[in-house]
Amino acid sequence: MNEFEHDVQSKRNDAIDSGIGFIVSFIGFSAIFVVATIIDIVAR
Repeated sequence: MNEFEHDVQSKRNDAIDSGIGFIVSFIGFSAIFVVATIIDIVAR
């Protein structure tokens, strides 16, 4: 067994952390898109 497997810092599921990271980045890029669209509409 690997020596790092004896003392694990976090026992949470990695899929949950990956999903949260995906959702946060998706919301961030969506916010950038919405702001750019609003600026484009106002600039007309």
